Amino acid sequence: MKNKQAELIARLSNHELHKQLFLTQILLLVISAILGIILFDYYSSFMKLFRMEWKIIYIGVSAGLIVVLLDLVMMKRLPEAYHNDGGINERIFTSLSCPMIAVVALLVAISEELLFRGVLQTHIGLIWTSVLFALVHYRYLFHPFLFINIILLSFFIGFIFEMTGNLYVTISMHFTIDFILGLIIKLTKGKNLDRKREE
Repeated sequence: MKNKQAELIARLSNHELHKQLFLTQILLLVISAILGIILFDYYSSFMKLFRMEWKIIYIGVSAGLIVVLLDLVMMKRLPEAYHNDGGINERIFTSLSCPMIAVVALLVAISEELLFRGVLQTHIGLIWTSVLFALVHYRYLFHPFLFINIILLSFFIGFIFEMTGNLYVTISMHFTIDFILGLIIKLTKGKNLDRKREE
């Protein structure tokens, strides 16, 4: 299954890979809207999850930076195979400009946090939401370290949501993680690809 997935992804061009990424995030937004209409009695009860307070954003960005730092430490100390998702993140981020990495990170943060924290966690709780979050990140299922990592990350984001009850916190946290790691992948892996082309 793991090899079939890698073969399928290898056949996709970068353009097709980006298209699939955007379509997936749009699908998550549509699912969020449908489930939100079904599960929330009032629109106002959903909107209470959004409170713009600068200290809330600081909490989200700070928590995101902690996750990034931990991830960087693990990347330095553990073999590269532990972090290898089949090259998908590398292909996505090395082929995007820095502003587009920000756009992708923001889209992913909004769509995933609306669905998983805003809609699901408020109705089925932290544990089931974290499991579903990990399952949606399908490519990590075949990599034990990445799978455990994504579950722990989901628990941490969910815990922050439980403490604050504010989606701006989790969106800013999720964005910070994806944006910084995306930039790191682009800057480090992109240089390696350039060197290989020159050789």
